[in-house]
Amino acid sequence: DGKAAMVKFLQLIAAEPDISRIPIMIDSSKWEIIEAGLQCIQGKGVVNSISLKDGEQKFKDQASKIMSYGAAVVVMAFDEEGQADTLQRRKDICKRSYDLLVNEVGFPAQDIIFDPNIFPVATGMEEHRQNAMDFFGATKYIREELPNAHVSGGVSNVSFSFRGNDLVREAMHSAFLYHGIQHGMDMGIVNPAMLEVYDEIPKELLEKVEDVLLDRNEEATEALMEFAKTIERGGVKEKKSDEWRSWPVNKRLEHSLVKGVVDFIESDIEECRQNYPRALEVIEGPLMDGMNVVGDLFGSGKMFLPQVVKSARVMKKAVAVLLPFIEAEKKGGESQNAGKILMATVKGDVHDIGKNIVGVVMACNNYEIIDMGVMVPAEKILKRAREENVDIIGLSGLITPSLDEMVGVAKEMERLGFTIPLLIGGATTSRIHTAVKVDPCYSGPVVHVLDASKSVTVASSLLSEDGQKIKDAFKADYRALAANHASRSQAKEFLSYEAARQNKLKINWSRTDIQKPKSLGIQAFKDMDLSVLRQYIDWTPFFHTWMLAGKYPDILNDDVVGIEATKLYEDAQRTLDDLVSERRLKANGVIGLFPANTVDDDTVEIYRDETRGTVLASFHHLRQQTKKTADQANLSLADFIAPKGVREDYTGFFAVTTGGGIETLLEEAEADQDDYKSIMIKALADRLAEAFAEHLHWRVRTELWGYTHDEQLSNEELIRETYRGIRPAHGYPACPDHTEKPILFDLLQVEKHTGITLTESNAMYPASSVSGMYFANAESKYFQVGKLGTDQVGVHAERKGLAKEDMERWLQTNLNYEPERKLQNKKSS
Repeated sequence: DGKAAMVKFLQLIAAEPDISRIPIMIDSSKWEIIEAGLQCIQGKGVVNSISLKDGEQKFKDQASKIMSYGAAVVVMAFDEEGQADTLQRRKDICKRSYDLLVNEVGFPAQDIIFDPNIFPVATGMEEHRQNAMDFFGATKYIREELPNAHVSGGVSNVSFSFRGNDLVREAMHSAFLYHGIQHGMDMGIVNPAMLEVYDEIPKELLEKVEDVLLDRNEEATEALMEFAKTIERGGVKEKKSDEWRSWPVNKRLEHSLVKGVVDFIESDIEECRQNYPRALEVIEGPLMDGMNVVGDLFGSGKMFLPQVVKSARVMKKAVAVLLPFIEAEKKGGESQNAGKILMATVKGDVHDIGKNIVGVVMACNNYEIIDMGVMVPAEKILKRAREENVDIIGLSGLITPSLDEMVGVAKEMERLGFTIPLLIGGATTSRIHTAVKVDPCYSGPVVHVLDASKSVTVASSLLSEDGQKIKDAFKADYRALAANHASRSQAKEFLSYEAARQNKLKINWSRTDIQKPKSLGIQAFKDMDLSVLRQYIDWTPFFHTWMLAGKYPDILNDDVVGIEATKLYEDAQRTLDDLVSERRLKANGVIGLFPANTVDDDTVEIYRDETRGTVLASFHHLRQQTKKTADQANLSLADFIAPKGVREDYTGFFAVTTGGGIETLLEEAEADQDDYKSIMIKALADRLAEAFAEHLHWRVRTELWGYTHDEQLSNEELIRETYRGIRPAHGYPACPDHTEKPILFDLLQVEKHTGITLTESNAMYPASSVSGMYFANAESKYFQVGKLGTDQVGVHAERKGLAKEDMERWLQTNLNYEPERKLQNKKSS
């Protein structure tokens, strides 16, 4: 709704004389929204922004239109190769942009505002030391060499490394502006509440801040970081005991790795480097010794995953310090590692938090990890595996279609003659599925890895001297599992689909309470307040993500993991505080409440309005076919909606995401070699998405549908779902068919309202998204569809207009039979 919202808002402004006289800056990443805004503003506006990232022609076209509307423009120092990150790149891009605008477009030079990119300083990375000076230099160049042009920038970026320490940030902003103005900066974006008076900055703090900004010495970053720990609003606080700082440097490095302390890593690495003939030996020696201690402690249960991830952060920062020296030395020989492992989330799947955790744990145990990311097709995985000569391939996936992708990768590995181990992991994977579906497709070893704690043991055993015996043992074990599974499956009794329909849930519809929703139709919820959503978080799964077993809040006092769980929880609260205050993580949602009725037992029709004459969509549900005891029904979600012609009923749908803007946050964490922060943000975004779904369901029950009254439930009661109604999601046990999800997305116009998209496997992107259905019937409950017979799959495919073999592929884990596969001719590799 960006375009319509821009127009509506500016038209409202135009009606208020006291507001309309203020200059307007129009900001959007979409050109059509910018142009819609330009058509509405009355005076001279400013467009934020254009750049050369899409080439000169588009740049000139947009500038011409902006000029025709009489507006000024912010021009980013960004071209086809990306953001300008050096002084020379800033100069070159700004000069090129200026010449195109002034000489070719005829754009008034005084209406050009350059933004030469303010980047963080004091990050601990060598390449960031000059960030402030490069901006100052670019500013001076623009003001002297590009007549009449202005210079602006987002000042708060410079202090990004000191989030949480407002006193230091305020001093950095003020000092940066002071020197920026001296160099010609005449505009800037800054929160005035985060700005100290330059002359009132404490002398020692100002000196250390300016040492960093002006890059006056090599120890500036460390000195400011140390000083920042000693100050708080109101003055200096007592320094903590730093007894360990007197230890030998190798012991200090081990301490930093075990405790996850990054504060001194740069200076300690530099000191340690002087003791070795080559920088590479620092990695192979003291750093790997320290990581071996971490690995041993984790393996023995004396360290927990959050601590291990912090250790990995220290290791990455240490390696980043050493890399320039290693490159400069260029004296052959590579670091010896325990093995090279390629990891990827398979095609169509976007979930990678578990894979990332496994990667961190493996890296902490001296394995070289090649992470190909998400949505990676089989051919790319195997091509890269060959190029890198990896020892193991690890596949990850969350949604059920990913299981079929894993089978496909195994088949391709067999066809191409691979012999290396294949590890299978992810939420929907299992040891049984791996044994029954994946292992028979590949003659090499296939192993299901339950979680990160098991990954090192499995990998080390497979690559050990006794590796072949271990591989043979896994193969024999999985064949026995598959045979046992087949015999147990045959022993189960299944009803025909028709018999299952006859045994559906019998509801007395004449006595059933059916409430008409107070508000029918679609309603969007834009940029929801995260401070509201955090109140609905279920924290227990958050700790499970970090492999800390226990139920919240009891886990905080657990004898084994309580201390680390408390530290993790406190870190999560601090991160949440930042996400809420900075509003960089966006939460969007949409719901729809509609008239509905069941037809043909398992199909629910959705109607446009109360006349029920126009069918907007049809949802096809699956029914249990396992034989039940005499008093139990074979359930389908359609049982909870009244049959057509019996009673007028209603249903609802929803989709929410808290992943807006998450990619930028994760890129920043990656640039800072901070796996801990990256995993923390992903874990919190997932929890916030579930919290959003819970919050909306509460509003639906009590307000928008209003079928419950005086519902006063605590968050714990909400988590236990002690309320009337359910919100099942497609792909889960009660409705395992992912192909129903696009119907929901079309009905609610989910992408338009929330930004969520579906992959080819119907996974939602961003990953921190939830969608599903609302059932209000008092008898509605969650259940597992379980195994399906060929008769129901055929009827289901026909209802949906799909080929039966396609439907079997989507429902493969739910089939109680082995489908016939059509032979396909494949080109030889």
